[in-house]
Amino acid sequence: MRNMPRIASVLALTIASLASTVLLADEARYNQIALRAEVNQEVAHDLMHVTLYTDAQHADPAKLAAEVTSTLNKTLEQVRQVRGVSVKLGSRHSYPVYDDKGQKITAWRERAEVRLESADFARLSALTGELLQSMKMGGMDFSIASDTRKTREDAMLKDAVEAFRARAQLATEALGGKGYKLVSLNLSTGGFQPPMPMRAYAAKGMAMMEAAPAPEIEAGTSQVTVSADGVIEVQMP
Repeated sequence: MRNMPRIASVLALTIASLASTVLLADEARYNQIALRAEVNQEVAHDLMHVTLYTDAQHADPAKLAAEVTSTLNKTLEQVRQVRGVSVKLGSRHSYPVYDDKGQKITAWRERAEVRLESADFARLSALTGELLQSMKMGGMDFSIASDTRKTREDAMLKDAVEAFRARAQLATEALGGKGYKLVSLNLSTGGFQPPMPMRAYAAKGMAMMEAAPAPEIEAGTSQVTVSADGVIEVQMP
């Protein structure tokens, strides 16, 4: 029974310590505000992408595959002779063609893509016009090169932090604080690319590109965004 007062004293100290920890945790979160700031910049597209395709139909699937492969190989060989244009194969698939009753396979049809990319718009446009003698237009798009995007984002990081600091100061003044502490800060990047009107070439077909094999290119822009998300703790007088 002599140990009872000592045990009670230890329990009281433990409870007091826990209560103090809870109060400190609550105090650490006191006057904390989550803020977000972002900076945007329109960046000109400096990469041009063209998708060409070939399709054919044949009763013999082996002969069909050979025909499509031959067309692809000739296209690849022609593209590789042009400096500054990269090329890779895209999707390739085949499917059966049925009779009017939908019961018997009468032939096979196959479609295969070739994808071109270049920073030299005039050169790729001229090459595309030549390739449309044997290929068909699947689409044309523009984008920002990875190195260009990274360079712009790095330059915008400082602006995003400055924008966050300005917003933090405004929030502090609005609450009547004498200053603030930065609790956390996260920086992220993103962007938005609007639909490109050059896709209309795919719908209007080969005739337009053959009539103007090197048209004036309006590549457009994409919006690059750097965001600063963070938490501050306002210090009150």
